[in-house]
Amino acid sequence: MTVARDIMTAGARCVGENETLVDAARLMASLDVGALPICGEDERLKGMLTDRDIVVKCIAEGGDPASTTAGSLAQGKPVTIGADDDIREALETMKRHQVRRLPVIDGHDLVGIISQADIALALAPAETGETVAEISE
Repeated sequence: MTVARDIMTAGARCVGENETLVDAARLMASLDVGALPICGEDERLKGMLTDRDIVVKCIAEGGDPASTTAGSLAQGKPVTIGADDDIREALETMKRHQVRRLPVIDGHDLVGIISQADIALALAPAETGETVAEISE
């Protein structure tokens, strides 16, 4: 059985909940990623932040990314998958919640991220196509 840990991108970096969106954008640029997990001072996952969130939820509304914190854009309980959960469960979770990136946790610790690309590399093309279509609805 293939589990989340087998296909995830390990070593995910967090943006702190009290860091600004400018800090987050700089970290995204340096890592060449479009999304980052938001972690609290307790090192627990608080949510996910995307480059689109910065533009749509801050800049487009006249907000100041230099004073808006990443944590202020964290909404609801983060959708996650356990490190030892089957990848088919990860696939179903991504479809059900229509998320393109899924933080992988081991206990309360963030250990990686599964993206659509990770799924595409691990599953048959038909399953990958169906997943992408359902996530994008």
